[in-house]
Amino acid sequence: KGRAAVKRGRGEAIAMQSALFLALQHDGGRMERGGRRRSEAEEGEKGRMKRTIIKDWKTRLSYFLQNSSNSTKMKSKKAGKHRTYFRPSPEEAQLWSEAFDELLANKYGLAAFRAFLKSEFCEENIEFWLACEDFKKTKSPQKLTSKAKKIYNDFIEKEAPKEINIDFQTKNTIAQNIQEATHTCFSAAQKRVYSLMENNSYPRFLESEFYQELCKKTPITRAAQGT
Repeated sequence: KGRAAVKRGRGEAIAMQSALFLALQHDGGRMERGGRRRSEAEEGEKGRMKRTIIKDWKTRLSYFLQNSSNSTKMKSKKAGKHRTYFRPSPEEAQLWSEAFDELLANKYGLAAFRAFLKSEFCEENIEFWLACEDFKKTKSPQKLTSKAKKIYNDFIEKEAPKEINIDFQTKNTIAQNIQEATHTCFSAAQKRVYSLMENNSYPRFLESEFYQELCKKTPITRAAQGT
């Protein structure tokens, strides 16, 4: 029941986020007609909406990390194996600031960064990067081709549901290459997206409350010292 409630809560959060995002887009189209005072009011409303979304994702991420640290093991549905999840220590979280790769290589670092990108409405970048990482590990030629087409349909083609920001020439080259897919089909696009995240989203993430809260050290109480 607990897992079902969490899933239901996540679904509601995603639905709320989508509705708010559409509301922002709709409001943006009317700004020029509303005059200066109206524009300022709408900008203020947008800011409040974004802060609400950020607060929601912060709360859910904090809940996820807290419950992970309290539970010792979780069963894998597919393999029936046991895996242990731990909340990162402040020292471990601080390592993420040393290099972008350190953040991506850590399970919780990746989860925190992904939640942060969702709050900025650009999660398609990390989703594309992860899809490319999975694609490069594919060994079957048949699966390679099917995955290449799916990545193209999801992220590359014009008006794709998760379209990433890359130039037309790169898109055109990918469209030609996926006809005979190889592991390097998306290399140029993946490098572009990686650079975009590293130089723009990553510095903002390090300054965010998301990250700063993970780096905070919990004061040691007298009761804890006596145990």
